[in-house]
Amino acid sequence: MSQSLTTVAYLGAAILFILSLGGLSNPETSRRGNLFGIIGMALAVLATIFGPSVSAAGLPWIIGALVIGGSVGLYAAKVVKMTQMPELVALMHSLVGLAACLVGFASYVDTSIAYEGAEKVIHEVEIYIGILIGAITFSGSLIAFGKLSGKIGGKPLLLPARHWLNLIALLVVIWYGREFIRVDSVADGMTPLIIMTVLALLFGMHMVMAIGGADMPVVVSMLNSYSGWAAAATGFMLSNDLLIVTGALVGSSGAILSYIMCNAMNRNFISVIAGGFGSGGGKPAAKADGAAAEPQGEVVPVSATETAEMLRDAKNVIIVPGYGMAVAQAQHTVFEITRTLREKGVNVRFGIHPVAGRMPGHMNVLLAEAKVPYDIVFEMDELNEDFPDTDVAIVIGANDIVNPAAQDDPSSPIAGMPVLEVWKARISIVMKRSMASGYAGVDNPLFYKDNNRMLFGDAKKMLDEVLAALRG
Repeated sequence: MSQSLTTVAYLGAAILFILSLGGLSNPETSRRGNLFGIIGMALAVLATIFGPSVSAAGLPWIIGALVIGGSVGLYAAKVVKMTQMPELVALMHSLVGLAACLVGFASYVDTSIAYEGAEKVIHEVEIYIGILIGAITFSGSLIAFGKLSGKIGGKPLLLPARHWLNLIALLVVIWYGREFIRVDSVADGMTPLIIMTVLALLFGMHMVMAIGGADMPVVVSMLNSYSGWAAAATGFMLSNDLLIVTGALVGSSGAILSYIMCNAMNRNFISVIAGGFGSGGGKPAAKADGAAAEPQGEVVPVSATETAEMLRDAKNVIIVPGYGMAVAQAQHTVFEITRTLREKGVNVRFGIHPVAGRMPGHMNVLLAEAKVPYDIVFEMDELNEDFPDTDVAIVIGANDIVNPAAQDDPSSPIAGMPVLEVWKARISIVMKRSMASGYAGVDNPLFYKDNNRMLFGDAKKMLDEVLAALRG
């Protein structure tokens, strides 16, 4: 394949990737967006393999790598559960970072192309920055994988003087970058490059370890952005226009998503990176006189049968899913309850908070898997005004995203965070295993409100009982 034909194929793939992102922005067009992405990636891979940059001797190695990688991906697609998607996404991000690091080192030791003068400096800067971003993405994504899979605790690790440590590491990286560019031989340049890589790996680990569980959805989108910039840096190293364009698309879309997620939590990006939110150590708000303010009221438990009766008598129902639904794998039972209620003439809708679950769109994915119709799934801003006209609002395994303290308590760690106002419904029912606080570690006054009921137990088991009572 000639260079001109390869360029045309790359252009077509880039257009398909843009169409893919556009399609993925809406549930109704997401299937088409996925198809565009698959076709674009297949076109890009084929154009690269049969392009002028790949020799006949290297073709068997590439095909072998494709077979191995494709087999691993196919196996993961078959065995990984939908509830494990957040940690799988984080793991995939780590592979992008690792690839950027390996390509960077390979580009540096490659002697087939000799650069001189300003061109040499630019190439070495590309290598240095590419490995830096790749190493941060790799180690940070591995820590995110550990947190999301439960192998690492969600409580943030807040080292003393951690910001000073990060600043010192940054200054050392800049200094070694200067030394890396000034050296004349590859052997001399490996030392500053390796030192920078180690510091970047440690920084990535420290950065994500310092971020609490409540901020993990933002972290996932942030690492998505990092992986994009790592891919773009790899494109500059390899002089591959498609990698540059694709990396820029992923990096910018991930950054925009991170911004949207931060707005949904009333947080800014710097405060997320600084960590501390979601420590699990939240304290009750302080009263004006300084005494600790405990939530006022009495918790009223309710049974599955009573819950079914309330739902049967309701005309308007809003369901708010959270990570508890994902853990219990209760989405299919939720769909059956929804279908049963709709057959009885009940108006059932779903309210999705932007940071519900462990990654952006986590709840939407689970509901789509359970065949919940797209037209009854709404974002928080679309539904909040309807809660006063709602007979029953049922919260399944969510906590912080329905906490009225975000609006009522200026001293709360989640003060100002937009939440779903389920307490404005005639009756709210919260499904939880216990009275434990959410990832922000903050007490939830919703549990003690007069119109709230608590349905304790495993979400799947309780919802099965609710469904049986509805059908009975």
